[in-house]
Amino acid sequence: GGSQIWLEEGEQMTVSDMLKCIAVVSANDCAVAMAEHISGSENAFAQKMNARALELGCEDTNFKNCTGLFEDPEHYTCAYDIAIMSRELLLHDWIKDYTTIWMDTVRNGEFGLSNTNKLVYYYDGCTGLKTGFTTTAMYCLSASAKRDGVEYIAVIMHGKSIESRNDDAKALLSYGFANYTLCPLQAGGVLPPVRVELGKSDSVQPLYAGSDAILLEKSVAKDIHYSLDLAESITAPVKAGDRLGTLTVYSGSDITAQVALTADNDVPRLSVCGIFLRMLNMATSSE
Repeated sequence: GGSQIWLEEGEQMTVSDMLKCIAVVSANDCAVAMAEHISGSENAFAQKMNARALELGCEDTNFKNCTGLFEDPEHYTCAYDIAIMSRELLLHDWIKDYTTIWMDTVRNGEFGLSNTNKLVYYYDGCTGLKTGFTTTAMYCLSASAKRDGVEYIAVIMHGKSIESRNDDAKALLSYGFANYTLCPLQAGGVLPPVRVELGKSDSVQPLYAGSDAILLEKSVAKDIHYSLDLAESITAPVKAGDRLGTLTVYSGSDITAQVALTADNDVPRLSVCGIFLRMLNMATSSE
């Protein structure tokens, strides 16, 4: 039911073409075929969808099928969770090879595809992502766009029409581009290493947890400064990701953001013999 490309029993199609049909024209028959191929049944695939959604932190989502077509009180999600899933999808750059297609064909050029997400055609920087419609959810869209290294996601649900859905998504994306900017932390400065006591390495390099840049309102970004709280030393063993300190971002006297600083790699602890040899080397070098 719903949007489909009318797959025939026994028809063979590449995974790439299946993904193209799902991304471009919301081909539900292709989605079901892929689900059955991957998990054996659509129900089993929906269970995998739910497990992955929970891993991502989607707390208000439960899937009963892979298309969303059938009215079921146990099949639901929300705009916030769709944004989380969209963000995860966009981490895989290859997906944009499909979600940015405007027009294409499958079946050796015999079946035409035209993207249901019209923003791909007329919104600058649009990278996707997916449209949807049911009589209950109405016109829905998860739209994404990237300009100057910054990518935004706008999720619309229960739109009154295709036009209003698109207009609302454009307005949200444009608001982001107009009012926010990506600011490098410490203006790209290199963080000093932290000394490691009793470790097989003498030091460990702190990294910004998550990203080396933060998104700020343009009005705030004009007047930011930083405060670095970094440990002078840490005792081995050290695990990659261990907390080493905090970088606090200020706008005037107000705290705008706090970013954790974490170890870049593991540093095992020296054995008793290793500690003895190091002490012996230190004693020898001091003579």
